[in-house]
Amino acid sequence: MAVLSAQNLTMSFGERVLFQGASFDIAPGERVGLIGANGTGKTTLFKLVLRSLEPTSGEIHPGKNTVVGYMEQHACAGSTKTIYEEILTVFSDLFAMERRLGELSRLINGGSDSTELIEEMLFLTEQFERRGGLTCRSRARATLIGLGFPQERHDLRCDQLSGGQRSKLSLGKLLLSEPDLILLDEPTNHLDIDSVEWLENFLRDYKGAALIISHDRYFLDRVTTRTLEIDHKKITPYKGGYTEYLKQKERDRVIAQRHYDNTMEEVRRIEKIIEQQKQWNRERNIRTAESKQKSIDRLLDGLEKPDAPEKTLRFHFETAVETGNDVLICQDLTKGFGGKPLFSGVDLLLKKGDRAFLLGPNGCGKTTLLRVLIGQYQPDCGVRKFGENVRVGYFDQSLEGLHDEKTVLDEVWDSYRRLSQTQVRSALAAFLFTGDDVFARVGDLSGGEKARVALLKLMLGGYNLLLLDEPTNHLDITSREALEQALLDYDGTMLIVSHDRYFINKISTRILRLNPGGVEPFGNDYDDYLRRMEERKQDAVRQEKAAPKVNAYKLNKERESERRKLKTLLQRTEQEISACEERITQANAELQDPAVSADYEKVLALTEEISQLDRRVEQLMETWEESTQRLNEIEEALS
Repeated sequence: MAVLSAQNLTMSFGERVLFQGASFDIAPGERVGLIGANGTGKTTLFKLVLRSLEPTSGEIHPGKNTVVGYMEQHACAGSTKTIYEEILTVFSDLFAMERRLGELSRLINGGSDSTELIEEMLFLTEQFERRGGLTCRSRARATLIGLGFPQERHDLRCDQLSGGQRSKLSLGKLLLSEPDLILLDEPTNHLDIDSVEWLENFLRDYKGAALIISHDRYFLDRVTTRTLEIDHKKITPYKGGYTEYLKQKERDRVIAQRHYDNTMEEVRRIEKIIEQQKQWNRERNIRTAESKQKSIDRLLDGLEKPDAPEKTLRFHFETAVETGNDVLICQDLTKGFGGKPLFSGVDLLLKKGDRAFLLGPNGCGKTTLLRVLIGQYQPDCGVRKFGENVRVGYFDQSLEGLHDEKTVLDEVWDSYRRLSQTQVRSALAAFLFTGDDVFARVGDLSGGEKARVALLKLMLGGYNLLLLDEPTNHLDITSREALEQALLDYDGTMLIVSHDRYFINKISTRILRLNPGGVEPFGNDYDDYLRRMEERKQDAVRQEKAAPKVNAYKLNKERESERRKLKTLLQRTEQEISACEERITQANAELQDPAVSADYEKVLALTEEISQLDRRVEQLMETWEESTQRLNEIEEALS
């Protein structure tokens, strides 16, 4: 029996139809990817499943006794529980059983000789064990660690978490609750690559079904067994993950187009016969024309013209001038904050035409290295040198270079005054900003729309070296594919930081891994990178087995000492971050005071103070991430 069924489902808002006449089923254990351009109705479909919206017509309903789980968007907000206590709330019924078993044990051991008590204890024991009561705490801890919460952070209170951390905690609670059908909306958004791989393994082993909205194509390929696409107001099922869906869709498109073209060619042939018969205008010719017209009617009955492709971004990166063969040279680059280096000894040579990706764990300094290269940060030591005629374009994942108060048109035009307004509007139209869209405030745009503005500005710059920091983060699948094709056609040089594994495999010619001691080559694409990482782990295991035994007691004492120091550093860092953020909030409040806002010098001083505090928070966060990573390594070594 299906865990979810839809029959002739239609959903519209006024005159706007999202989808119509859709019918599909999801079977137990299926993992289905739900894809489509932004605004086609993916999240609306989730709301229909959850009954927070009613369909315009048709039906959609879970199967009988099916439990549906959905990640709450604002779960855990304001909770004063620790993250470990919060995730354990999933097992509240098991803990109630555990308490009752304790009571029964005390009663029976105290001399209460009741057959009913013994039978209840046996029944509850069987239920407790069958439902995973013996392992629920260890599963909770393993889930937190898998989602990027190291064990020493499990006593962190929920009200101290960022929005992204709360999302991860909510995801953990959902996974542990083990519903029959999980609805996941962009589950990889706040996860690093290690956590995404953990989630992939979890979902592949999960016994329930899942319906997943995601722009992460590599994730969809690894997890999903079927695909539903919302396109041109239809919901179409396909077998397999994302790559298999692409192949099937292209085959279906070619077949449908061929059938339509052949049918229309036959219609045109018959129409010529009819026209000829009408010219002769005899009774027999009229009967023939009428018969031929019936043939046309039969051919056209039910014939559908294939849908035109949806509008997509039209990218084309051009280089204004050609570079020499050596584009970027780095020698012994070192950068750190608070007296501790993030990375050191970075030696790097980018050649003309390289499409290099910079990988490494969160907090290792990838974004910092890009900012050193563009001169936003100064290195502690070492040199970086660009080759002849190199013009550098930088995409910042935080989109800080955009001005919220400007319109979309002014944001682009102010950077390229050599262009006419007509040229700028044509460029904006290629990036799907048409009509009054160009007069929208940048601050009112979605993350995806802001990313399109930033990419358009980058495209118009004529740069021959692109430094891109997570360029696909806010883009839907069709926009990612348009960007990929543009970068493949680009004849310049690229250095890219990205967690998008599908994007990496499509574009990369070189993989570089950033370590504390420098940069090292790791193959040509992400799959190659994975193989080499696995080989390295196996080599380390073999070396550990072959290595002479060290004084374990002394080594553990040293680790304990470093752990204490790191915990103290983390505590001080968190306190300073909190103090900086509190002062930023206070300074922003002061700027709202009319007496202050009228005083130019005070406004200038407060603005500069806020800017300095923001930079300090960024430095502290990088220190915190690096320290947390090292502390996690020590905890694992000591466990």
